[in-house]
Amino acid sequence: MSTQAPIVETLFDPATFTATHIVSDPATGTAAIIDPVHDFDPKSGKLTTVSADRALAHIAERGLTLAYVLETHAHADHLSAGDLIRQRTGAKLVIGAHITEVQMVFAGLFEADDVTPDGSAFDILFHEGDSLPLGSLTITALHTPGHTPACVTYCIGDAAFVGDTLFMPDYGTARADFPGGDAASLYRSIQRILALPPETRLFVGHDYLPAGRSAYRFETTVAAERAGNIHVGAGVTEADFVAMRTKRDATLAAPTLLLPSLQVNIRGGALPEASPKGRVFFKLPVTLA
Repeated sequence: MSTQAPIVETLFDPATFTATHIVSDPATGTAAIIDPVHDFDPKSGKLTTVSADRALAHIAERGLTLAYVLETHAHADHLSAGDLIRQRTGAKLVIGAHITEVQMVFAGLFEADDVTPDGSAFDILFHEGDSLPLGSLTITALHTPGHTPACVTYCIGDAAFVGDTLFMPDYGTARADFPGGDAASLYRSIQRILALPPETRLFVGHDYLPAGRSAYRFETTVAAERAGNIHVGAGVTEADFVAMRTKRDATLAAPTLLLPSLQVNIRGGALPEASPKGRVFFKLPVTLA
């Protein structure tokens, strides 16, 4: 892994506890946005662009050139602004190649006939071993499934962007109970991240303020995670992790924005097709008890 250091600046959305990272090459000013948020109020159905506007203003103020929107996975807790930013800037929208597995499941669940589960809603499907230039830096990826089948960790210089796979040491790890999720796969994926050089900077996709901490944090290191992650640090075995994760996940409620998020995010951040009268609707599948 390269020891070059990209500049990383983080914008936080308190409504969804999401960290959107803006990573740039200090030599050329070429930049990428990782996991941008499209704001949605489920009570009113109102969709706004405050978070995306703030990110684009940040990029403009610093004179950066946006090359990519990098999605770490199809999020279940916020709507992606990937398509919005692509339309405004021409940036390429990138996601892990296994997104097709997620599209297959949720296009069927929502009867989304306008979704072709081949990844074509995105510009670039990233396979492990692929690379993209970011100015003088290089973007590579690890396929890190477990939270979802399509999760990737983007490695850029001395930094790695882990999405929801791994959180700050005092919060732990992602849930693994979504369709296609798997706790054993998650453990193995985390071990791949923790095999990176100990000084590697890790940038997480969310922070939820665990007990005993009053400030949100989004950056840690491989060394800190190895030593102190409450779920996988200090020699926790795969069997112990799977037992803990399975028990914990059984107590977790579904994310507030689960259903609208997935309908948008399998489309690369685009909304469902409008009705003949020009209205856009999200579907709410009903499970009869």
